Amino acid sequence: MALGAPVKLRSPIPVAFARELLAYDRALFERYARKVRRLPKRGAFTNREIGHLTPFRTLVHVLNVHQVWLDYIAADRQKELPKLFGDPGRHPEDWKGFDAYEAAVWSAEAAFARRLTARELDRPVRAPWMPGRYTLGDAVLQVSFEEAHHLGELIAVLWQEDRRPPDMTWIELQRQRSG
Repeated sequence: MALGAPVKLRSPIPVAFARELLAYDRALFERYARKVRRLPKRGAFTNREIGHLTPFRTLVHVLNVHQVWLDYIAADRQKELPKLFGDPGRHPEDWKGFDAYEAAVWSAEAAFARRLTARELDRPVRAPWMPGRYTLGDAVLQVSFEEAHHLGELIAVLWQEDRRPPDMTWIELQRQRSG
């Protein structure tokens, strides 16, 4: 390789792992959504001084992250982001709106996972707010790590209320998914 030649980007993860990770993230998210839904209304919708203020809004933000990275950035639809960011359906205020938005996000993500290939995961992608060079595989990891970060905020809220958070171990969730 010549000095100064750009290094070809490669995904840090293979297709099978990307699919498993996305399935794990969804299963984990659903556990936390069920737990937050069971909180008293004040518990789900009260400002708790976490990143997105309330547990409900934190769940919505995690869905926002999945949607923007895997349905828009992955498909090179950055020009559509201003319209997406202004879409009121993306910012539900109640569980009915949440359910509709959640269904749309997971449907798009399932389609994304089905069409994943190694070549796709190696493809460079670009989010306007994130500088640098990275692949679609990196974006899948970014989504997963950001979800984990925000679920950590929910864990703290649950502990503050003396409520046990859902388990989130990879092994346990993989066993449940595989039967």
